[in-house]
Amino acid sequence: MSSTLEVNGLTKHFATGGAGLFAGRKKLHAVDDVTFTLSPGRITALVGESGSGKSTVARILARLHDPTAGTIVFEGVDATKSNTLRYRSQVQMIFQDPFGSLNPVKTVAHHLERPLRIHHKTRGGRETREKIEELLATVGLNPAAEYAAKYPHELSGGQRQRVAFARALAVEPEVMLADEPISMLDVSIRIGIMNLMERLKAERGISYLYITHDIASARYLGDRTMVMYAGRMVEGAPSEELIQKPAHPYTQRLLAAVPNPDEGHKKVASETGWEPPRLIDPPPGCPFAPRCPHAMDVCRQVMPGTEVIAPGHWVRCHLYGPGGSAIA
Repeated sequence: MSSTLEVNGLTKHFATGGAGLFAGRKKLHAVDDVTFTLSPGRITALVGESGSGKSTVARILARLHDPTAGTIVFEGVDATKSNTLRYRSQVQMIFQDPFGSLNPVKTVAHHLERPLRIHHKTRGGRETREKIEELLATVGLNPAAEYAAKYPHELSGGQRQRVAFARALAVEPEVMLADEPISMLDVSIRIGIMNLMERLKAERGISYLYITHDIASARYLGDRTMVMYAGRMVEGAPSEELIQKPAHPYTQRLLAAVPNPDEGHKKVASETGWEPPRLIDPPPGCPFAPRCPHAMDVCRQVMPGTEVIAPGHWVRCHLYGPGGSAIA
């Protein structure tokens, strides 16, 4: 039975700036108060622009970073306080660059054999070879024996990413953290990787955190979509609901920037004098307030709370809170 992964109040601040006595006094707020759940057999998409904190969330869940605060509860245990081999086998990560995540001087077989040995999934010899070929066949690399003998540079980008999926599957995970897994691939082969993820979800009940800046692929893959801005979650809903009825002004802006061949060319309102959000010791209030055409005084002073506006659809925006004036 697959387990739910629950993230509560996840926060990550990096010390930055200064030297000597002043070193580390400033904090870069990469992730602030992030809460969500990854359910078995579901794909949760996390979208946002570069620098929003999406990859940092994934790296914390993969235990590559320690959080500043918050909990990651899996199988009834807080993984932030129990960094076990069991957790690492059950929560696997797929990186954005399929070449950079593989050792160029080692064969595909070597990359798949190591997790099998470290996590004691086979007893070696013929059993290991058969398991390697089974994994390669599962991700669509046939004939498997030939691919097992190849080196990363002998594969295409899509094939290398399939090897990365096979390596993650070797330890029989329940959760996969897919960090922009198709962004470095040719457009013509992206659909193959997305369909692979969909098939593994259906066949093995794997839950995914699918990280992307492409809201169209989030709609295609995600059962739910969450939107992140300047280290904070600002909206979450079933994917189709979020696309059809975006609530947060930032989500609306993301969707307005997506080309629509049925509507032809449309101009997105300019942001005169806009500056990137301040992540180092940020000011109070909503981080999107400087860009928001609907910003009120309270937006610049108080961080909005979470408002549920429809079943399964929530937003962090003062426009939907007491005294707000919700936008269409």
